[in-house]
Amino acid sequence: MIITQRLVIRPFKGKDAVALLDYLASPRVPCFHDEKLHSLAEAQVEVAKRSHDAGQFAVCIKDNDELIGHLFADNSGEPDSNTWSVGWHFNQRYEKQGYATESVTALFNHLFHEKGARRLYAWVEDYNWASQKLCERLHMRREGCFKEFVSFVSENGTERYDDTYVYALLSKEWIK
Repeated sequence: MIITQRLVIRPFKGKDAVALLDYLASPRVPCFHDEKLHSLAEAQVEVAKRSHDAGQFAVCIKDNDELIGHLFADNSGEPDSNTWSVGWHFNQRYEKQGYATESVTALFNHLFHEKGARRLYAWVEDYNWASQKLCERLHMRREGCFKEFVSFVSENGTERYDDTYVYALLSKEWIK
């Protein structure tokens, strides 16, 4: 568990299903359409799965333990155990309040200082301005753009290829 000034970052719990459904019933960006949930029953199964995944983190308001988004961090498919892929997804009702910056900063501190991460990176689609700005606020470096890198199936069933940026940060560059 990670505690910040306003947030608790913790494993998922069964009670998070309703809040997870709230923002995954209609993902705003195509990269999260594969996480789309259609019912409370699906959300309950998803929360149970995430509760056993050490790389999934529920982001909750400290005062009421309400789920407002989630973070993920994974180093399982990386060339070395010190490189981590990171990402986030928040309920849009909680945007522009600093929660993403606060929680991701705490996650980065945890990964660099507790897990011994050497390098963190995030994939961000070229149209996802909010995540690009978050990466920049956290002093992540844009290392490149992969043209038509990822394919998603859109809501109408057509295949769509997105240009994707990779942002990264080294432990020695982290100033928090």
